[in-house]
Amino acid sequence: MKHSVGKGEYHEPKEWAAGTPAVVSSLKQVMSTAGPLRGTKALLKLNQKKGFDCPSCAWPDPDDHRAVTEFCENGAKAIASEATSRKITADFFRQNSITSLLEESDYWHDQQGRLTEPMYREAGSDYYTPLNWNEVFPLIAKKLKELEDPNEAVFYTSGRASNEAAFLYQLLVRSFGTNNLPDCSNMCHESSGSALNAAIGIGKGTVSLDDLHQADVILSVGQNPGTNHPRMLSSLETCIDNGGEVIAINPLKEAGLMGFAHPQRIKGILGKFSPLASQYYQVNINGDMALFRGIAKSLLERESQSPGKVLDHDFIDEHTIGFDEYEDQCEQSSWAEIEKMSGIAKEGIEKIVDSLLKKKRRFITCWAMGLTQQHNAVDTIREVTNVHLMLGALGREGAGVCPVRGHSNVQGDRTMGIYEKVPESFHKALEKAYSFSSPREHGYDVVDSIEAMQQGKVKVFMALGGNFLQAAPDTGYTAEALAKCDLTIQISTKLNRSHLMTGKSALILPCLGRSETDLQASGPQSVTCENSMGIVHQSEGSLKPASSELLSEPAIICRTAKALFGESHHADWSSYENNYDEIRNVIEKVIPGFEDFNQRVREPGGFYLPNDVKNRVWKTESGKAHFSASVISCFKTQRAERLVLQTLRSHDQYNTTVYGLDDRYRGVGQERMVLFMNPDDMKARALAPAAKVVVTSYWKAEERVLSGLHAIPYDMPRGATAAYFPEANVLVPIGSTAAISNTPTSKAIEISVVAADLNK
Repeated sequence: MKHSVGKGEYHEPKEWAAGTPAVVSSLKQVMSTAGPLRGTKALLKLNQKKGFDCPSCAWPDPDDHRAVTEFCENGAKAIASEATSRKITADFFRQNSITSLLEESDYWHDQQGRLTEPMYREAGSDYYTPLNWNEVFPLIAKKLKELEDPNEAVFYTSGRASNEAAFLYQLLVRSFGTNNLPDCSNMCHESSGSALNAAIGIGKGTVSLDDLHQADVILSVGQNPGTNHPRMLSSLETCIDNGGEVIAINPLKEAGLMGFAHPQRIKGILGKFSPLASQYYQVNINGDMALFRGIAKSLLERESQSPGKVLDHDFIDEHTIGFDEYEDQCEQSSWAEIEKMSGIAKEGIEKIVDSLLKKKRRFITCWAMGLTQQHNAVDTIREVTNVHLMLGALGREGAGVCPVRGHSNVQGDRTMGIYEKVPESFHKALEKAYSFSSPREHGYDVVDSIEAMQQGKVKVFMALGGNFLQAAPDTGYTAEALAKCDLTIQISTKLNRSHLMTGKSALILPCLGRSETDLQASGPQSVTCENSMGIVHQSEGSLKPASSELLSEPAIICRTAKALFGESHHADWSSYENNYDEIRNVIEKVIPGFEDFNQRVREPGGFYLPNDVKNRVWKTESGKAHFSASVISCFKTQRAERLVLQTLRSHDQYNTTVYGLDDRYRGVGQERMVLFMNPDDMKARALAPAAKVVVTSYWKAEERVLSGLHAIPYDMPRGATAAYFPEANVLVPIGSTAAISNTPTSKAIEISVVAADLNK
């Protein structure tokens, strides 16, 4: 049964993902925006060995055979958005003031088409005007040279940048004299890197696709693969077909964890789905650390009952340190507090442990932002790793940890040095290659950058891709911070809100999309990306560029560098722009694992980067993996009547890009201003389904308010709520961040919900 909500409707959520509806939705989006010829050409090259990498998620491609349609619904939508036939020219900006554009939605902005020429907003103007590329780079260089200190500039990077662009960008920034290199990792998986580096010596996952297929158990924790990385569903199905089991741990019931109708199989086309999660635990928001502590406590109790038959003592003794301290901490954690914090009964936790101890104890834990965007995120991920260490479930087939990255090359950007505090070894390698002094002072991450802009410490903000304003926490505060800059620069393919909430003056620099031909002086160019599992592969666009005025990201960076430093610089920027092989030649000198880069990346499918954990080599200070003995914790509201909010994506978006207004799997259509709530929590507040509400968030003495949301009943724990990102980002306090990683806590926000006064 359908019910009205705002301008749209809602109905019962789906119990399975993909199938024919996903195919129909994909084709409709592609044909209506890119057109039959351009759209079909793009899809046939998407994720192929001689094609281009999907600009959506970072899920890996199969090493061997690839289907003709090696993409998911969101990948098709991402390509439709990039390959659109719609264009934004200078006339668009003459006809639309910045003020008027701010009144439009994020969805509307994306629908206007591709940016086609450089645009400049002069201080005090409400309009953008066209600028010649020959005027752009001297203007940027002049502003940067006028700064009193290089640290007065911030250089942000989105995960869509290629390895080549990312390497050049960090070289430009460090040559300028700063490490102010915040990136989207700071807002997403920074907690994963902080935890895993400390525990096992590498900040990346330790498994391959084949490991997932061979696992006995896959724990999917704090993630929604049906929407955020749909191609993962086929790996979960393969694991089950091979006799494995999927266990879901997530506050909301999500269709993509319950069932999957493979759109390339007859059964899936006919609407028949394969069940996925055999066990589904709706943990409290931020109850994951307690749940994994419960798993560990159960393992220890079983070990005491059957000495030598539960834990992998050989692995613990040979490869780890800190087990005794961790064992003591587990004994001090009571079952009562574990159950209360997690919201899961001991019987349920014991059932998970039963599954982990079956067969060969090959299990993989996958997670995403449900774990990383919490105050205790690092401790939680360390707790996940503790369980793997107890059972020796690292460095062998079918076992390991798998942080599922979001954007397509966010992991590669970090490998290339997009990091505000790269290790000393990176600085030394860079200095050896270029004979200059790389700055050592740690730079600003995302939250630090926003605070520095607010305090007037940053005068120039430059973004290589992304939609910084909408991706960042505390939208109003972030907008105020950007407005205090003298100049903001956005390298972009599509219009977004970061082009409208700017510094005193602003530049929009339109660039090629990943699907488009990149023709430089030496001929057509290719770039490379690194996926979630450490595979570096080639990507070469084949579509005609949306405009002859577009420059590639490497070209924009190189021309900025030449204008800033002059031709007699330690880096040969002209050769890098003309031939990307020259960039890769330097990358292999600076970054371990890229030996014979140009040759190996041209092999079909690319190559794996070294992952020492797979060989049970631990690049920690002790040379061993480290147990963590943190006290268990969970998010608690200051007042009992308040609720906990998490932000999440709809099915019709990827990151901040909104492709449509439907959330098909959760049953919401043509409306994004919704608040998912437990039905009993709605009754306790006398809220009817679809009631208009006002949400207030609380942080210390601060309050933030969002009106216009409609409360919708949803299957989730008491006390939990959820709303869409980026609309609800205004409620995320800038000061509420994860310990150690400084990631905004977008999954744990204290709120109150009251019915809106409809008379106002």
